[in-house]
Amino acid sequence: MPRPDRITLFLFVVYCLEIGLFLVFAPWTVLWDRTLGQLPSQLLRMVALHPALRAGITGFGLVHLIWGVHDLTLLLSRREP
Repeated sequence: MPRPDRITLFLFVVYCLEIGLFLVFAPWTVLWDRTLGQLPSQLLRMVALHPALRAGITGFGLVHLIWGVHDLTLLLSRREP
């Protein structure tokens, strides 16, 4: 039976990979444009749809992906006693 710390690490890896993929791809989809295009403030809408903000969110997603892959390698390299 896996130890609780291995289960926690596995769940953290799944979280990092899922949110990482979401944050990498979501800012560049039509759904992002449609959703944030409905903001009531023109200034807020311009900021939310600006390519620099999208790139920043994508970078944050890449950090999550790298972190998840790193922890996945730790999880796979551990041996059960």
